[in-house]
Amino acid sequence: MAMKVGFIGLGVQGKHLAINLAQAGYDLLVYDVRSEPLQELAAAGARIALSCREIGQHAEVVETCVLDDAQTEEVVNGANGVLKGAKPGTLLVIHSTIRPATIHRLAEIAAKQGVEVMDVPVSGSEAGAKAKTMSYMAGGSAAGLAKCRPLFETSGSKIQHTGGLGTGIRAKLAHQLVITLNMLGAYEGMLMGRKAGLDPEILTAVIREGGAQSRIAEGWAKRVIRPSSRRVFYKDLQLVLEFGHELGLSLPGAALAQQMLDAIIPADGKEATR
Repeated sequence: MAMKVGFIGLGVQGKHLAINLAQAGYDLLVYDVRSEPLQELAAAGARIALSCREIGQHAEVVETCVLDDAQTEEVVNGANGVLKGAKPGTLLVIHSTIRPATIHRLAEIAAKQGVEVMDVPVSGSEAGAKAKTMSYMAGGSAAGLAKCRPLFETSGSKIQHTGGLGTGIRAKLAHQLVITLNMLGAYEGMLMGRKAGLDPEILTAVIREGGAQSRIAEGWAKRVIRPSSRRVFYKDLQLVLEFGHELGLSLPGAALAQQMLDAIIPADGKEATR
């Protein structure tokens, strides 16, 4: 019998993660506040829930992939949230990039009714979910990861167990800091090269073959960034700065990257080298 799985949050990335689960043959029940992605999931073979509570009643493993802390709190512990229907033994996997404190608070609440929480942020965005090349940063028990690893493998084989609860999101925040500083460096470097009259393809080759090599910089000249990504990166950098403050760290690079996002990710979404 196929494992009963629930998936909440069918956005740009979550929709394709859920489609991969449906195509793999899991007994999948999904929920989102928008009808369009629900129709796509139904076409892929998933069943549609009327609430997050219904997801909790159905699933052995529930995956959530919503935008931020407020949405995560609502779908997990709201008046009609997962925990209102979940049975003891349910595994709740949070993919969203949110505050570590939120993960721990929800885990404490869930534990009172026998529900285990794992924080498993992902990297790869829409393209990675479609290509099944996603990366997972899994915080929580080894047993929990063993149970949900086959689910994750429907969208990618790069699954890193970062340690106990809360380590996945901590790793993701460090990851996002490195990404955005790479984006800032690529933006400024390619801008300088373009203004200096260099052919972007030649400059890309120089970067690829030299010490500045990075996946982000190499693809920057032809990169088209979804404008909505700006909101996500801004939110993630705000979390990075808050968490850095908790750790007593000064992170001026993160602050500068956040201030520069309007330039790095232009409103028209076109290549950010102007």
